[in-house]
Amino acid sequence: MLMTNRKDRRLEFNKGFKKGLPIALGYVPVAFTFGLLAVQGGLSPWLAIFMSMSNLTSAGQFAGVNLIIVQADLIEMALTTFVINIRYLLMSLSLSQKIRPNMPLALRSMMAFGITDETFTVASLEEGEISFPFMMGLICGPYFGWALGTALGAYTSSLLPPALQNSMGIALYAMFIAIVIPAARTSKAALVVAGTGIGINSFLSWTPILNNISPGWRITVATVLAASVGALFFPKDEEQCQGI
Repeated sequence: MLMTNRKDRRLEFNKGFKKGLPIALGYVPVAFTFGLLAVQGGLSPWLAIFMSMSNLTSAGQFAGVNLIIVQADLIEMALTTFVINIRYLLMSLSLSQKIRPNMPLALRSMMAFGITDETFTVASLEEGEISFPFMMGLICGPYFGWALGTALGAYTSSLLPPALQNSMGIALYAMFIAIVIPAARTSKAALVVAGTGIGINSFLSWTPILNNISPGWRITVATVLAASVGALFFPKDEEQCQGI
């Protein structure tokens, strides 16, 4: 019986790992950009890698490293990253309905640590109950893919000449444009929310007196107001929410 359980757990892990492998491959170039920008901004390669191994937050990490570079205060960093990453709390609550009620808190916490937009989507589409080995397999590839990409970007940046390092700053803007434009073309809600966020942040950045607000607080205000607009004008009906 013990051997059967071990075999079942191994099969579940392998199943999750196979489904997470494409996510891992997609994370490498994005994390590569993060590593480049972090080192370019003055962080050491090992610190950039530590950030990626202790977090798996993508947008939260990009925002966090930018705040570190401009020497924002700790409260500003904490609030900004909290607002950006609060969606993971909602994802965790949603997935908690698909796991065993008696699963220990330690195992739940390990599963929650690896939840990203992509792993949540794959896990939520699984039929039936989600097992711990499956979730660990699903998380394993993306976690190490993100860390590997960060390491490659961080150490590559340290070897590049200064002129080329400085030109890498455009990579972050190109990445977010590549993420937002396709979604905005197919979703009116995404277009309105993205446009609202950009408009509010631009208004705060270019308006006299208001432009004295630090970057972190501008991001926080723009994110909260844009999300509120999306929730107000593009609410999901009950059937859509049940399908998430």
